[in-house]
Order: sequence, then C-alpha cells, then structure tokens
Amino acid sequence: MQIIDANEIGKLINDGDMVAISGSGGSGSCENIIRAIRDSFLNTGHPRNIGVTCGISPGNLTKDEVGMNMLAKPGLVGKAYCAHLGMGKVFGEAIGNNQFPAFAIPLGVINHLYRAIAGGEVGVITHIGLNTLADPRLNGCRANEAAASLPDIVSLINIDGKEQLFYKSFKIDVAVIKATYADENGNLSLEHEALIGEQYNMAIAAHNSGGIVIAEVEKIVPKGTLKARNAIIHSSYVDYVVVAEPDLSLGDYNMPVYRPEVVGDIKIPLESVAIRPLDNRKICGRRAVMELKKGDVINLGVGMPDSVSNVAIEEDFADDIYLSVETGPTGGVPIGGVAFGGSINPDSVVSTAEQFDAYNGGSLNMAILGLAEVDKEGNVNVSKFGPRVTGPGGFINITQSTKKVVFIGTFTTKGLEEEINNGKLIIKQEGNKKKFVEKVEQVTFSAKQARINNQEILYVTERAVFKLDDEGITLIEVAPGVDVVKDVLEQMDFKPNISDDLKLMDARIFKDEKMNLVI
Repeated sequence: MQIIDANEIGKLINDGDMVAISGSGGSGSCENIIRAIRDSFLNTGHPRNIGVTCGISPGNLTKDEVGMNMLAKPGLVGKAYCAHLGMGKVFGEAIGNNQFPAFAIPLGVINHLYRAIAGGEVGVITHIGLNTLADPRLNGCRANEAAASLPDIVSLINIDGKEQLFYKSFKIDVAVIKATYADENGNLSLEHEALIGEQYNMAIAAHNSGGIVIAEVEKIVPKGTLKARNAIIHSSYVDYVVVAEPDLSLGDYNMPVYRPEVVGDIKIPLESVAIRPLDNRKICGRRAVMELKKGDVINLGVGMPDSVSNVAIEEDFADDIYLSVETGPTGGVPIGGVAFGGSINPDSVVSTAEQFDAYNGGSLNMAILGLAEVDKEGNVNVSKFGPRVTGPGGFINITQSTKKVVFIGTFTTKGLEEEINNGKLIIKQEGNKKKFVEKVEQVTFSAKQARINNQEILYVTERAVFKLDDEGITLIEVAPGVDVVKDVLEQMDFKPNISDDLKLMDARIFKDEKMNLVI
C-alpha cells in the first residue's frame, strides 16, 4: 500500500479504463478522488474516455460540482454502467443528451455483478428485470440512444422452461472506494460509514481483474489498532490510499460529521424525529401504513415513502415493524433526502449485495415505493422522463420480489395545491402534469410480471386508491370531498375499472390528530 496525494491519481488511470466508484447519493462518496480525476482531465486531457460504474451515483440531486457531476465533462467519460444515474443532475442530463452511452442496470444486479466479476464468473443469471427496461425485448438496460452503439449486456435465456436474464460480467480496471480509516499496512475499516455498500466487492473485482484499488480515508492509524471485524478490506487488496480532511472525505453534501446513531454505535430517542404536518404526503403515508402488519419487514423507497416511517413513529408502532433499505440497513428509521440509504438506530447493517440476496428471494413482506407515472396496464415508470434519465436504482429488484407492493404519490404534479379542511381534501389548484397516462415512457415496474408472480399491488394517492387486477387497474377508494369524475377520472389519460364497492378512504387519514392506528 502506498499513501499518495490526490493530484497523483490522474496518472494511475489509463485512457479507456473502467473505473468503479463507491458511494450512494450523499453517503460514502470519494469526493477527493473524483475531483482529482476531473482536475487531471481538465489540466492534461487524461484520463479520457473512461468507463464508470457505480450503484447509486454519488450526488446531491442538484447541478452542484459534486459527486458524478464532476465527471460530466465532454470527453472524460466514454460509457457508464450504473443503477441510478441521476443523483448528480448534470451527469444524468449528459446521459439524456447522449453525451456518452449508458446502461441502467438494477441495483441488486449490478452489485451481484461486482461479486461475479470478483469471483471470475461470466455473469449473473436471474429473474430480476423480466418485462422491464432491463429486458432485451424492451430496452436491454440501455439508458439512451447512444447505448445502441455498444454490444448487448443482457440476454434472455430459458432454464427448465423458465425465462431468465443473463447479465454479462465486464472488466474493472480501477476501483475507487471510500473507507473511514486505513492502518499503516493498508487495511481499511468502514466503521463510521453509514453504508457498507459496494466497497468490498468493487475492490476484489478490480484486484482480481488485474487492476488497482485506490481508497480515500479520513486518516491513517497505527498498524494493529483496527479491530479485525471493522477491517472489512484487507491490505493485500489495496494499492493506494488518499488521506482527506473529514469535510472533504465526507463530501460537501454528505453527512458532515460522524453520526453514531446511523452506524449503530448508539440509539437515540425516536421522539426526536419531527412529526410531519398534515399534507398530501402524510395522507399517502397514512393510507400506506394501513396495509402493514405487526412484524412485517418493509422496504421504503426514496421520496414520499419517507412519510411512512414518520407516521409509524407518530402512531407508536415503529418498534412493531422492521424498516429496511436496499443499501443494507434493517431496523430503525431510514434517512430521507440526499442521505437516503442510511438509517437512524439500525438493528443491522450488511452490504448492499447481501441485502439483495435476501430481497431477491422474497424476504420482504411489503414495499412502499414512489409513484411517478402509471399506465392503463398498471406499469410504473420512475426511471426516465424525456432527457431526464435517473435509472431504476433498486426499484426493479424490490418490486419483482416482494409479496405486496404499495406505490404512493400525488395524483398529479407540477403546480398542484391542496389542503385538508374539516376532514376533507380540497384541491385548490390542479397539477399541470398527469401521472396516470396511456403508456409509460419506460417500464420500471412490470404489471405483466406482477401478474405472473401473483403479487398484490396497490396505487395510493392523496385522492384515490387503485389495485392491480387481471385487466389493468381498478379504482377502489376515493378521498372525502373528492369528485370522482372531475378530480379523478378527468385527470387520467385512460379510464380505469371502477369497483362495484367503491369506498371512501378512512376518515382518520384526513384529521389533524393521531389516528390511534393498531396494526
């Protein structure tokens, strides 16, 4: 192991190398290393035309010069293989504008691919992705038109009469990973990281591919001082270490200091988590939690599903369920926003690949995920909207493997204004964009596959609830105060089935007081 200055990194990466980058949104980003790659390219023109691969792309959902946005310089990146491409908006826009070809691979699949590459295996065979954007009969994981110039990375195969997808391994030349400490021998610990993430598998994949591993750490500690269980990556796999000041090491947009309640070193009172005011997000969260059962293991997606954990705390049953995040934590309360992926007071934290081992096999009782676009078949799109490309993240793994899935979101968007008054929902101004469309732009969730899997699927909005059936979606509930024709049917691009037993949503949802819900 050699300790180097960040400005030496550009010399270690060759033009055209495939570079694996750890990090997940606002957690675990190698900011100094990414910045050094950018600066080397801008100053010398090298490295150029590199490939980049990551799980959830580092970034803060803005155009700030952080995370993957720093690599969105014309000529620097030649291709991208990622699960989520849009945490850095500049990077996502570069893909949407075909600046370089990109593949959007389900998060669980790409993590298992890193493990397969580490093990010298030819790829991953899985049911994950059938009839979605990952399926070669649809997009074959291609995130933009430019990707048509590259060979297929996924193919449809048949094993014992069952359709499966085969995702091909690829070579990783360089792994850049974030750790907390390195000892003087080069052993790496992740003890202050919110996520274990992909660091280990990326490092072994690069090492066993004949490549190099560059780690960014907060500081070097004396040899022999790291606990063996914390030293997740052995020194024999580490080639170079960059030491960064804590504020840079964590990233300008990351959690600014070590938070012991996120890594499980302490527990804090959940009462310290603020109770959400009664708004349309809370309405959706309240209706979703009514589907929960005591002891359920639940995955919560990013965005509006944050409201579910808030409702669970307010209703005093947070300890009766187990909230799980695809990045590795189970138990506690998932963190929302840019730092999504970590949890407050987690019971356990495993690597992302290990979490998906459980998810893919059906360990979740329920998943509550965001709703961006739904079509008449019941398909959901959260991954591509014109030139805005985000990719699926863990959405495909979760929605294809979970017994019951609840999608939540407002009925329309862009300009929607609503209030709750006297137990009724009042739509003051309708949104300019409909979410229930004739055909989704991209299939992130496949209704066809859900029917094959006999899954229970609900679509929960602040004004109406639908369920997936054999023919499409059926309206089963409406909010008090809502006109079914004007506020629901006329705000859809297709006509849903309407239940013969159409009900009002539970009145408690629309009152600004505790629901006293028992699960």
